[in-house]
Amino acid sequence: MSPTFPIACDAPEEAAPTDVTVPAEVVAAAQRGEVAAQERLLRGLQDVIYRFCLAQLGEAEATEDATQETALRLLRRLDNFRGDSQIKTFALGIALNVCRESRRQAKRFPAEGLPIDETPSSQAAASEAFQRNEAHARLHRLLDRLSARQREIVVLRYLEQLSVAETAATVGVATGTVKATAAQALAKIRQWWSE
Repeated sequence: MSPTFPIACDAPEEAAPTDVTVPAEVVAAAQRGEVAAQERLLRGLQDVIYRFCLAQLGEAEATEDATQETALRLLRRLDNFRGDSQIKTFALGIALNVCRESRRQAKRFPAEGLPIDETPSSQAAASEAFQRNEAHARLHRLLDRLSARQREIVVLRYLEQLSVAETAATVGVATGTVKATAAQALAKIRQWWSE
């Protein structure tokens, strides 16, 4: 039986780790239907899923919906997880499909919607926050200009820090394709950044 709670969809903490490890015994217990283990699993993956969906969709409401849908599908598909990869990779594969469906339904990829920091207390902090938000917004606009495949690979490989093999497994392509696509995408981003 699945937990009857929604996964929290708040934006992750700024310093949230990208290297998420959920113990195998928690995954096994979640597969057996233990609600406490399912809740622990979702809490452990929540920030990673949220960040990934935000990078793919760029809009807070769509990101929250995609995070929630990913959590529900992950719980429904836990029996399919064989342990050949990390649970994070498995979850991001589900999130990738949810985001693809969301983009198809929206038929557009919005360029705004990045989270804005809370109002800083000093002028120096305000200036720093503004510059950071401007850089985030600019990077998001550049990601928006990439093809969907390039964006997916860059986000998984560099923002979520998956290995080449994990990225390939998540997207469903060969490792050589990941390397070539990432190199092409990074070259474009570098070029656009310098314009």
